[in-house]
Amino acid sequence: MAVATFSLVALDCPEPEPLARFYADVLGGEVKRYTEDWYDLYLPGGTRLAFQRAPGYRAPDWPRADDNSQQAHLDFEVDDMEAAQERVLALGATALDLDDRGGERGFRVFADPVGHPFCLCRR
Repeated sequence: MAVATFSLVALDCPEPEPLARFYADVLGGEVKRYTEDWYDLYLPGGTRLAFQRAPGYRAPDWPRADDNSQQAHLDFEVDDMEAAQERVLALGATALDLDDRGGERGFRVFADPVGHPFCLCRR
């Protein structure tokens, strides 16, 4: 028997509202403000991402394994890699690693506007 039920993933950031809106543009869903320091994104299908103000936030250095390394990343499945890449870049993402080896690797790595790594993965 499980001890708990998954609720959400919360991302630290300097400004929660713009980051929540970035992910809403990428994934769909509805952004709700709970406080000035906490926003939730209710995604289609019932999952939730939260965005929490973190004073002094520093973006992780990807893919380094030191004291400021990536702590987590998000994966998003896409049907059309080229169209998805074009869209996330237009929304403010930064390309970190686009070498999918001609489709052999099946994913490309980006950072959201405040530096959290995420992957677009071929469905």
